[in-house]
Amino acid sequence: MSRVEVDRNRCVGSGTCEALAPAVFEVDDDGVLTVLRPEPADDELSDVRDALQACPTRALALAD
Repeated sequence: MSRVEVDRNRCVGSGTCEALAPAVFEVDDDGVLTVLRPEPADDELSDVRDALQACPTRALALAD
């Protein structure tokens, strides 16, 4: 199973990940990212991969 990893030093809370995979990511009003589902379901992985690619600071990764 794949697991979402976040580099907190790189994350700027842009919200791109939340827009692309709202079931997995949430950015609060202060710009702090919460990973709602660290181990996304198989049917969510496509959206998660899109979010990883779109992250402006490349703060997100998938680990196996």
